[in-house]
Amino acid sequence: MSANGRNDVRLIKKYPNRRLYDTRTSSHITLADIRQLVLSEEPFQVVDAKTGEDLTRNILLQIIQEAESDGEPIFSSEMLKGIIRFYGPFQGVLTSYLEKASKAS
Repeated sequence: MSANGRNDVRLIKKYPNRRLYDTRTSSHITLADIRQLVLSEEPFQVVDAKTGEDLTRNILLQIIQEAESDGEPIFSSEMLKGIIRFYGPFQGVLTSYLEKASKAS
């Protein structure tokens, strides 16, 4: 926590060459490092170094994609097809369900 009592969000900048730069440690980091931030529940945000666009969600999806490529995947092809079908009319329901399910674990 900072002196004013709030948590500081760790800022990670993503450069066009796909490198990630941690502004807190002034060093380049990897997706594995960001995964560790997630596991340690450290608040962070990934932004495009040039535009400032929030890329956090994209980076998290990339981490999931890499994890799905290694070993035994969590998401079967059928499950992924089902998720795709939910986009649109049932997206809010699916989002709510997945958020509750992930907090229960």
